[in-house]
Amino acid sequence: MTASPPLRIIHCFRSPVGGIFRHVRDLVEAHSKAGHQIGILCDSSTGGAHEEALFDRIKPKLELGLMRLPIQRSVSPGDLLALYNSYKHIKSLQPDVLHGHGAKGGVLARLIGSVLRVNRYRVARFYSPHGGSLHYDEKRIFGKAVMHLERVQEHFTDSVVFVCDYERRVYEQKVGRLRAPSKVIYNGIGDSEFAPIATVPNGADFLYIGMMRDLKGPDVFINAFELAEKMLGRHLSAAMVGDGPDKDTYIRAIRERGLSDRISMNNAMPASSAFSMADIVVVPSRAEAMPYIVLEALAAGKLVLASRVGGIPEILGEQSRALAIPGSAEDLARVMVEARSEAGWRENVMPPPERFRARFSADVMASSMLHLYQDTLTKGSKLS
Repeated sequence: MTASPPLRIIHCFRSPVGGIFRHVRDLVEAHSKAGHQIGILCDSSTGGAHEEALFDRIKPKLELGLMRLPIQRSVSPGDLLALYNSYKHIKSLQPDVLHGHGAKGGVLARLIGSVLRVNRYRVARFYSPHGGSLHYDEKRIFGKAVMHLERVQEHFTDSVVFVCDYERRVYEQKVGRLRAPSKVIYNGIGDSEFAPIATVPNGADFLYIGMMRDLKGPDVFINAFELAEKMLGRHLSAAMVGDGPDKDTYIRAIRERGLSDRISMNNAMPASSAFSMADIVVVPSRAEAMPYIVLEALAAGKLVLASRVGGIPEILGEQSRALAIPGSAEDLARVMVEARSEAGWRENVMPPPERFRARFSADVMASSMLHLYQDTLTKGSKLS
């Protein structure tokens, strides 16, 4: 990646947790190393100690600073104040690139970038859905409104960047054929992450790591775990790692079912630490775009079982036996039992390590993104 000329890049997103935050951090690391100046604007009301530690690690690389202000998940009157304060801050930084991630980040980046363009300021506007608004049902009234807003915002978008082909297909199905330029750039992980992580002695049979909310399927995991025990006729063990709005509900469910001695609940921690807890990582999401946890787990040498959602089949293989019906505890339990009991399951089912690494590299991701930024600015040299 060339460091000349340096670009001033600002990433806008709502919640500094999960895959979006990871994606942005990887871009910050790579692009700042290449000599570009980076800034972040995101919500101040989400995230905990784990996320604060992650911010501390990248702050030295944020030459354009870190701005955090309240940004609600749902649409509210407070959005107007957030938009105004964001505009004042971003205008003062004179960015070349505004990249919005997720629905709220996309609104901020594209509206603010468009106002700057009206004032004859040269700035390119990018949008990565990361699932986001695409999770809504386009047949319902609210979903229709959300898709209409997505459609309208295409007029204020220089490029839509999808993290997998599945996300692009869903966008065109729900919103319509793209009027703005678009590109698929797969998520990738760093070279240092391609290293096996050993499981601690007496580790758990299964690991769930992620947001504690129904969309990510912790309830499906708990149900499938209980069914897998019945299918095998013996006790199993599991570890659950993460924070989120529904965590207390899952803790109660584990306790009420008498599973507390076999399912441990842990606070959010680095994935590399969590991976030492078990050999098999389960990703039971009801919806996803391109989840980093699947990439990270495979790079760490773990077996990965997942719902057939989002871009996960593009990682594990479209016909992979590691894929379960989304939301089905019964089907997930079946896959869990097979992975736990079938000899040679890893060799027969998991993707070949060399092919996986060649396709899902952070260097490839960051380089492709930077080239897109530069090409867009070059083609739009008359932006005003």
